[in-house]
Amino acid sequence: MSVLAAMIILSYALNRFTDIPPRVFEIQLPGFFITMELNDMILTAILVAGLTAAGVSWLLRDHPAFMHQRILPHILLPAITALVIGIPLNQLPFGISWWVGLLVGTIILVMVLVGEYIAVDTKDVRQPLAAAGLSAVTFAIYLILVTYLRASGARLFYMLPAVGAVTWLVSLRSLNLRLHGVWTVYEALIIALVVSQLAAALHYWPLAPIRFGLVLLGPAYALTSLFGGLIEEKPFRDLVIEPLIVLGVSWVGALLLA
Repeated sequence: MSVLAAMIILSYALNRFTDIPPRVFEIQLPGFFITMELNDMILTAILVAGLTAAGVSWLLRDHPAFMHQRILPHILLPAITALVIGIPLNQLPFGISWWVGLLVGTIILVMVLVGEYIAVDTKDVRQPLAAAGLSAVTFAIYLILVTYLRASGARLFYMLPAVGAVTWLVSLRSLNLRLHGVWTVYEALIIALVVSQLAAALHYWPLAPIRFGLVLLGPAYALTSLFGGLIEEKPFRDLVIEPLIVLGVSWVGALLLA
């Protein structure tokens, strides 16, 4: 784990000392003109995410309780976390604040790695706490990603598939943790479609990035919790309390933000 964390820190640190000329790719489609820029920050983020996924696979296969489990559920969150660490780092000027951001990001990543290692063994007494912590980190990362997409000024053509894919992955992993390994592909797809429709409706509204993120976070979490409760066959009162509270808090927070 320490080797993996050190490699990720080194990757982001070395990115500050590299300068790769960006390349712009342009594609003309009927009715659409698509422009994509590939720079060193994007390359570093993709390579670090791949490095993290490979490292987690190597780490968890040595777990005594791993046996023949699927590795995919356990590599999603660490890879996305490593990807998200680069977002604030790329916005900060190189200095004390940048090193503090790198340290905080590394601590979060190590906590995610420890949580995934514990979550492998469903009989571990720490597993429920680890699963709850991983779910919280999952939605925190979701808020950061959606807020960043809004702040970047991405066109609806780019933003909508990105929001849909991130919502699907986040809800899929959160339900997988909550239901102890059960795959809910179609339920997660429904959540992604609903949140994507809301994102499309709000795209041209003059909302600040953090407001946009909070407005989408509420339904994403509420629907995930609702589907989890339905599958667990909870009573109606227990089924709706948590989703309504989270939805209300996130939307009130979005309204109160200046």
